[in-house]
Amino acid sequence: MSLLSIVVPCFNEEETVEIFYSTLLKSISKMELDFEVIFVNDGSRDQTLAKCLKLYQQDQRHVKIVDLSRNFGKEPALLAGLEKATGDYIVVMDVDLQDPPEYIPLMYQTLIGKNLDVVGTRRVTRKGEPKIRSFFARKFYKLINRLIDIEIVDGARDFRMMTRQVVDSILQLQEYNRFSKGLFVWVGYDTEYLEYENIERIAGETKWSFCKLFRYAIDGIIEYSNIPLRMVAYLGNGMSFIMVIELIVLLIMRLCGITVSQTTLLISVILLIGSLILLSIGIVAEYLAKTYSEVQNRPHYIVRNFYE
Repeated sequence: MSLLSIVVPCFNEEETVEIFYSTLLKSISKMELDFEVIFVNDGSRDQTLAKCLKLYQQDQRHVKIVDLSRNFGKEPALLAGLEKATGDYIVVMDVDLQDPPEYIPLMYQTLIGKNLDVVGTRRVTRKGEPKIRSFFARKFYKLINRLIDIEIVDGARDFRMMTRQVVDSILQLQEYNRFSKGLFVWVGYDTEYLEYENIERIAGETKWSFCKLFRYAIDGIIEYSNIPLRMVAYLGNGMSFIMVIELIVLLIMRLCGITVSQTTLLISVILLIGSLILLSIGIVAEYLAKTYSEVQNRPHYIVRNFYE
C-alpha cells in the first residue's frame, strides 16, 4: 500500500491542532492509502507541542512530531517536514483548516486519474480577508509575474499534493532564503490547480500580519528576480540624463536673462539625488543581505526532538 505523508507546520496553534486532526481523519480514513501526519512544532510558546504529543500518544502509528529548537519561520518548518516525510505522495497544508482536508481525496484522484505530478489549490475569492490585504495580494501576483521567469498562479496556496519525485527535486534546492511558492513552480512538472472559495480560520489568530506578508512578498521578488538591481542602473542613467538636460536649460535661461533662484534649485536637486541614492543603496543592500545569509551556510533549522 502506498504511503501518504501530510506535512503540517504549527506555530502557536494550541486551539486548532486537535480539531484539525479529527477533521483530517474523517477525510482520509476511507482512502486506499496508509498515511502519516507530520506536525512540525516551530518553536511554539503555547501548548501546541503538548497537544501534538497527546495525539502522538493516542496514535503513534500515524502521528510524527518534529520539534524545532526555536521559531525558525514557516519556510524552514516546511522544509523540516518535507525532509522527514517518507511517503510516496506528500501533502503540505496549514493546521488552521483554511486548507480543507476534504480536498485531499479529490487531489489524489486527480493526480492519479490525470497522471499528474502535482495537484495544487488556489483561492478564487478572498472573502473574510481585510480589503487592503486582498488588494495588495492581487497586485503582488501581477507584479511578481512580470518580474520573474516563472508564473505563480494568483491565489495559489501552499496546500498541494506532490509525488515523491517532485519533493525530492524540491529538497535538492538548498538555498537558505526560501520562497516555497516559487520553488514549487520552479522545479516544473505537470501541475493542475483545484479552486475553492476562501475559508476563515476555525480558531485562534493568524500569525501573518500585513508587515510580515509584505516582507514575504519582497523576499519572493528578490529571490527570483534581479530586475530591481537593473532598475537601479536604469534610474541612475535616467537621472544623469535629466541632470544634463537641466544644466542645458539653466544655461539657456541665463543666456536669455531669466533669473533663477539658485538656492531653491540646489536644495531640490540635492534632495532628489539623495533620495535616489538611498533608494538604490537599499535595494542593493537587500541583495547583499541575502548573499550574506547564503555564505554563512547555517542550517535551515535545528531539531530538538523527533517523535516517530
